[in-house]
Order: sequence, then structure tokens, then C-alpha cells
Amino acid sequence: MTARDLIPIGVLTVLAALLPLVVTSSPVLNFLVFMLIVALGAQGWNILGGFGGQFSFGHAAFFGTGAYVTAILQLRYGVNAWAGLVLAVAAGAAVGWVIGFLSFRSGLRGSYFALVTLAFAEVFRILANAASFTGGAAGLLIKLDVRAANLQFDDRAVFYWLVLAFVAAVLLLTRWIQRSRFGAQLVAVRENEDAAKALGVNSLTVKLRAIALSGGVTALSGCLYAQYFLYIDANIAYGSWISVELLLAPIIGGVGTVFGPVVGALTLHGLGEVAKQFAGRIPGIDLIVFGGVLVLAVAFARGGILGLLERLSDRGRGMVTRGPKEVSHAGR
Repeated sequence: MTARDLIPIGVLTVLAALLPLVVTSSPVLNFLVFMLIVALGAQGWNILGGFGGQFSFGHAAFFGTGAYVTAILQLRYGVNAWAGLVLAVAAGAAVGWVIGFLSFRSGLRGSYFALVTLAFAEVFRILANAASFTGGAAGLLIKLDVRAANLQFDDRAVFYWLVLAFVAAVLLLTRWIQRSRFGAQLVAVRENEDAAKALGVNSLTVKLRAIALSGGVTALSGCLYAQYFLYIDANIAYGSWISVELLLAPIIGGVGTVFGPVVGALTLHGLGEVAKQFAGRIPGIDLIVFGGVLVLAVAFARGGILGLLERLSDRGRGMVTRGPKEVSHAGR
């Protein structure tokens, strides 16, 4: 990576870090923290689905694993929250590798792979809802002990900065993937797996690395969710809602791009909150907004918001280069 690759990430991180100094409202900070958690998980999905072309409908399996592992380790075994976070990420990566091994070794691709991931997430939800070890239907309530050593803070802004730091780190990871040999192999597998194999790419290894990375990053978002809200149950951790959120954000923002998941998460949740304010908090209004934005993105912005902006920018540069008369004649 070059300095040119790092500057946009650095600028975005610095600007985002200044927000709590301007906005001190608790509801707004809650919104920003949740949006960043979704963006983090969406980046995890983007590594597998965006760069690797392996669309998953069940990333809740990784999100929930991260949330439950960190909660169980603290409540059942007294493990420190920071150590629990590291182990939760490792568990998410391990679950991703196992799901990937079982799926990719069987030759599953496309919709078959997507449905298998959805099935795994649903199985995990049912097991977590039934097992006493996970708190059953009542869920798990993490003990309130506000200390930095416990990954709990008095000020919401501190947690916001912590999540932002993780998002920045994953942005750097994504940029590295985009510029690396591994990223080129991922794209090759996405575009034509058979051709990639013919060129000597070990597609199974590449996809397993991608799903393990994806699972680890998504588990990190689940861990941070549990630590912020201090409560999880099976429907929260393994519910279809989070799989949908992590899928929609990259699609709306731009699949296979570095900043797409962040832009998508901000757009979806920003529009959802605005709709709630103007619609008097009608139940399900945010889902209507999600559906409407998805339809518009698929119909008019195949590359997501970033792809649309890039096309408009290219068109604008073309008009400036060619001049108004040439553009007029070209349109005839």
C-alpha cells in the first residue's frame, strides 16, 4: 500500500473522530455506535461477498458467535472482556473456516452456498434459544462493571472511538486485500473460478482464507454489540435481521469497494432514522426504507452509491474534456 491508499482512510477516521466533540446527544451517539458496528460487520461480509463473490445470507452465524463467545466467557468463566474479544474473533474465524470447508469442498456456489449459510445461522439460532448454557430464550445479561479493563466506559464517546478504531483497522485490512496478491486471487475466483484454477490459483484455499477473515471481522462486530448493549439473546445474535443488515450495506454502498459498506450503513440507518422522525415512528418504517433504497440501488445504481458517484464523475470529466459542442453533436 502507498500513502495515497492510506490518506482517504486517515481523513475519514479523523473527521469521524471529531463528531463526539460536536455532538454530545446520547441518542445520536447510540445511533453512531450502532451504525459503526453494522459497518464493521458489513466490511466482514464484503471481504467474502464483495471481493470473493461468495454471497452469504447467513452472516448472523458469525455475528452471533462473536456475541455469545464474549458473553459466555465473561459470565461462566470470568474471562476478561478484552481477552474474550480476541477469543470471540478467533471463534468467528474458526466457524467461518468450518462452514467454508464443508461448503466449498462440496462444490457449493452461488445460491446454494447462500442458502447453506442461511441454514447454519438458523441452526445456531435454534440451538442458542434452546440451550441453558446460552441462557436459553431469556438470553444473557452481561454484568455492568464500568471499567476500561472490562471494555465498559462511562462516556459513550469513548466506546464510539474504540469502535471507530476497529473500523479504521478493517478499512486498512480491506485496502490491503484490494492491493495484494490475495485480493487479485479473490477477484479472479469471483469472476471465473474455473479460469482461475487453470491459471494455478488454489480456489479452495483462497475462499477458505476469505471466509475465515470474514467470519473473524463479523464476530468482532458481534462482540462489540454485546459489550455495548450488555444483553443478547438468540433472536438478536443469530436473527435474520443482522444478516440482512450486513448484506444490504455493501450492496447499497458499493460491493467490492473499501468504503462501500460504511457508506451503505450510514445511508440505510440515516434514512431509517429520518423516516422514523417524519412518520411518527410507524412500526416497520425503517424496513420500508431499506426495501425502497435496495430497489433503487439495484435499478439505477448497480455499483451502489460509490459506483453511481464514480460514473457521474467520469461523465462530468468527459463533458469538460470534450466541450459543450462536441457533447451536443455526440448526442445526435
